[in-house]
Amino acid sequence: MTQPIGLRERKKRRTRAALITAAVELVSSKGYDETTIAEIAAAADIAPRTFFAYFPGKEDILFADSQSRVDEIAALVAERHPGEAVADVLLRALRTAVTSGAATRDLTGDLAVRRVHVVLSTPALQAGVLRRMVSAQHQLTAALLTAFPGELSEGDAAAAVGALVGSMVTVAFTTFARNPSPEELLRVLLSATRVALDGIRSLGPAAERPAAE
Repeated sequence: MTQPIGLRERKKRRTRAALITAAVELVSSKGYDETTIAEIAAAADIAPRTFFAYFPGKEDILFADSQSRVDEIAALVAERHPGEAVADVLLRALRTAVTSGAATRDLTGDLAVRRVHVVLSTPALQAGVLRRMVSAQHQLTAALLTAFPGELSEGDAAAAVGALVGSMVTVAFTTFARNPSPEELLRVLLSATRVALDGIRSLGPAAERPAAE
């Protein structure tokens, strides 16, 4: 049985959410470079030094929860189910992660759309996207190799992850511009996943490859 969340933890979560909202609103109106950590802290009604108990810096707050989502997907990939091929593992992991309640809250709605617009229009944050994408791809590649020991080359695993991540990120950024509903976002992400996986299905043990090979 899940333990109820205590008062202190609920307060921390509310403060964290307030910081994220304040950062997105301030950066959207003032610009990333012009917004200070002190201003974000003041808008969330906390002291500037308290900000660092929640986030290492200003950039990190705009990518809040991205690493925890990657960690979740990597853990799901590494836990390969009996009989699953590469494409099956990736599809299951992504479907589970994208349809979770936390992902739905974080990836849809006005705040999510505004955060994406800020990132796409700010060169410093675009560099942050690339760094995080590369890190995520390394982490997911390692998880895939763990799931298929001796069955995949490092190059094949990296190519599969790169194709999948690239298609999902491109489609997600395009879709965010329309402020999608949770149902629409899930539909387009899973559609992008299926398109990418069509090519990935040839990877794996010889018994899983098409007879023509």
